[in-house]
Amino acid sequence: MGEVVLNSGDTAFILISSALVLLMTPGLAFFYGGMVRTKSVLNMMMMSMVTIGVVSVLWVIFGFELAFGYKGESAWYGNFSLSGLGGMVNDFTNNGGVYPIPVLVFAAFQLMFAIITPALISGAIADRTKFVPWAIFVAIWSTVVYFPVAHWVFAFGNKVGDTVTGTGFLAGKGLEDFAGGTAVHINAGAAGLALAIILGKRVGWRKDPMRPHSLPLVMLGSGLLWFGWFGFNAGSALAANGIAGLAFMNTQVATAGALLGWLLVEKVRNGHATSLGAASGAVAGLVAITPACAFVAPWAAVVIGFVAGILCSLAVSLKYKFGFDDSLDVVGVHLVGGIWGSLAIGLFGTHVVNSVGIDGIFYGGGTTLLGKQAIGVGLVLAYSFFATLIIGFVIEKTIGFRISKDAEIEGIDLKEHAESAYEYATSSRGGTAQ
Repeated sequence: MGEVVLNSGDTAFILISSALVLLMTPGLAFFYGGMVRTKSVLNMMMMSMVTIGVVSVLWVIFGFELAFGYKGESAWYGNFSLSGLGGMVNDFTNNGGVYPIPVLVFAAFQLMFAIITPALISGAIADRTKFVPWAIFVAIWSTVVYFPVAHWVFAFGNKVGDTVTGTGFLAGKGLEDFAGGTAVHINAGAAGLALAIILGKRVGWRKDPMRPHSLPLVMLGSGLLWFGWFGFNAGSALAANGIAGLAFMNTQVATAGALLGWLLVEKVRNGHATSLGAASGAVAGLVAITPACAFVAPWAAVVIGFVAGILCSLAVSLKYKFGFDDSLDVVGVHLVGGIWGSLAIGLFGTHVVNSVGIDGIFYGGGTTLLGKQAIGVGLVLAYSFFATLIIGFVIEKTIGFRISKDAEIEGIDLKEHAESAYEYATSSRGGTAQ
């Protein structure tokens, strides 16, 4: 193998993509913040912001090594080491092959995935979660769940000649997940379900309206997520090439299809197409196309998105049937959307658009790929759910995970942060100026 030469164009593309993916977490904060009540909006946004701080520090110390290290040659985790990134600053990325971008750039890109995944979980336990225990949960969950699962799915090993070492378990078994349907969305959705069970229902759930306090914030957050998601999906090509272009186009059209699918369900069921439905449908489409964006044709991406919009819109009501309080529909959107998008590859996947892809059922490939996808979905879902149950239970029984009933009624913003999102001035006539 000749000497690898830095490709400045690919490097710039991944740096920009990394910044776009980071933008998704503040976008998520706006999206979730707008969906909660006025007395909870700051806490909801702070849960995303503190996740950026906790995960960034852990990633440099040991997270990247645990997720992408290959020296231990384990299919389940990378390296147990505190060496961090210090010895890799001049290396090129080798994740199943040598890429002409610095390993620090690859590490920065993957860090943004590690940040948003636990942040997604926070929506399932809105209005009732103590801030410090949440930060502790993020640290433990990232270490025990996300970093190993990222190794299973995203680590394609160290390739030297024909020898590859340290490949992740699911990656080595042929799971196709281009940008995180399993490692990010099913992982977060299953964890959100587990924590919703551990923390229990909000005070007044199913009795009080609990409507979103700011639909403009929800729409803003959805727009920022949609914008940042192009870095999430297209950037996963690790190069400014045709695969990145395919992922970009599929991300756009699938999201548009899901938005229309969700609005169709709303119009048929309730007679109104809502802004909350449009925002939620867009996110559902983004979730569903994430694993499939580089393995399907654009026409199939539209179908995947449209079906995702319908499925996720119907799925959000399951919490009322089964009695768990998933505050902001993390299960209905991220778990259900992630499952559908991951399995859809087994239906619509084709090597025609990506030479490394495997043909799914509709392209004459049989059920082999669908079976591999189902195994990956099941393993990640089960591991994340049960591991999160244990972590959440231990935190609840030791330092306490949920705020008191009185604090929840008064408002978690005042209790946990001594702030309120909106200050109302009292006029001289005794009224309230807003």
